Amino acid sequence: MPTPAELRQRLIRNFHDAPRERFLRAPLYDSQNASMTQGTAAKNLGASFDIVAPGQMSCPYHLHHAEEEMFIVLQGQGTLRVAGEQLPISAGDVITIPPGPEYPHHIINTSDAPLHYLSISTMVKPEVCEYPDSGKVGVFGEGLRLLQRREAGLDYWDGEP
Repeated sequence: MPTPAELRQRLIRNFHDAPRERFLRAPLYDSQNASMTQGTAAKNLGASFDIVAPGQMSCPYHLHHAEEEMFIVLQGQGTLRVAGEQLPISAGDVITIPPGPEYPHHIINTSDAPLHYLSISTMVKPEVCEYPDSGKVGVFGEGLRLLQRREAGLDYWDGEP
């Protein structure tokens, strides 16, 4: 039987205290991220606490073929770019993004204050992501991370006898 301390370690994270990692790629990307599920008992859910600097983005415009995502805006305001549209978002908004090519998306902090939100996703692997702005396709699985441009693909029979 686990102790209360062991249960807390396996099941509870506080986003105020979690160590954050900064992702910076000037001039468009500047965010901080803290995993809320890494090292927990969670098996099929991923969650992170994200802070996006004013005027910046946390990730490129993309879509998932397998994973479903939810974003909960905790503080600030910005723009959800989704399906080619720009939608205003603010604290209290809960955003759901199903998998599939209909909903490419990313969040942009279009304000002059930090934007704080929780990112929650089903951790379905293998995953295929597409990046419409750059024409890249990514395949991610256990021990697999492959990114290439769509036009660089091979013929199905290439190299086969």
